[in-house]
Amino acid sequence: MCTCMTLKTKDVYFGRNLDLESTFGEQVIVTPRNYEFTLKNHTKMKTKYAMIGIGSVVDNYPLYADAGNEKGLCMAGLYFPGNAVYNEEKENAINIASFELIPWCLGNFSNIAELRDELNKINITNQTFHEDMPIVDLHWMMSDGKECIVLEQTKSGLQIYDNPYGVLTNNPPFDYHVMHMNQYMHVSAKYPTNLFSEKIPLQAYGQGMGMLGLPGDVTPTSRFVRATFYKFNSITDEDEESSISQFFHILDAVSMIKGSVITKQNHYDMTTYSSCLNASKCIYYFKTYYNNQINAVSLNEENKNGDKLEIYELPKKQNIQYLNEKER
Repeated sequence: MCTCMTLKTKDVYFGRNLDLESTFGEQVIVTPRNYEFTLKNHTKMKTKYAMIGIGSVVDNYPLYADAGNEKGLCMAGLYFPGNAVYNEEKENAINIASFELIPWCLGNFSNIAELRDELNKINITNQTFHEDMPIVDLHWMMSDGKECIVLEQTKSGLQIYDNPYGVLTNNPPFDYHVMHMNQYMHVSAKYPTNLFSEKIPLQAYGQGMGMLGLPGDVTPTSRFVRATFYKFNSITDEDEESSISQFFHILDAVSMIKGSVITKQNHYDMTTYSSCLNASKCIYYFKTYYNNQINAVSLNEENKNGDKLEIYELPKKQNIQYLNEKER
């Protein structure tokens, strides 16, 4: 359960909510240029571009949930259970394991146009990182500020969808979300007029009644509609603080409150972290469920050219600023 989106003001922003029942050792990870990956297809890859994002690190391998590179190409993997189909290796294909897809794309390519021909050759394989680490069913959203696409490998093969919404959630597949959006043409941010009948003097009795019908639950289809509505009706100044503040407000509108969703296994889903990457300036902003303060890590020239991963722990304790007394 996750929500990913893009937003453009003066700069381009890309980020997501990651919704899970527990944390998985998330850290902000900077991967420098020329960092070597050993791929499951028995080849080695050195990154052309540095990247930054959130994931976990195992054996010096960054397992990114979402990230962006120094050229502004961004990518996130979102849970896609039951529909994702990973294959055995194939001849005459670029065989990439699902956990390798983000570093492979961001480490080698600067934009979607450059990547498109290679995507058509990709076969996402069912190889695991470790035998004791299960494969996660995913689909992916990518953006470079000019284009946004969705990648889904299902039983029908690899699907590459243009995404004019700049939003992605979870099941069902993306083409269903596109069709489903047509049910909400009547929803408006504007003060409503009476379309019911000219013979009945109906009047709005409160603000926001143009939004009646906007779904309020946290199912993937409803979060897709709601995030799209808030994004495309968003009004914000173009300065950095206003832009990132607005981005997080939109993500908050589709976040998961612990206790509001109980899984089949009797666990509680929650938004473990929210992120907002300024893809134009390579600044990664984030906050966590237990720390609402916006934190930031910058991809700068020094860490772009490092020789190892840079890792930053996510704050897990609330940081409260007391205005009239000493911190307790």
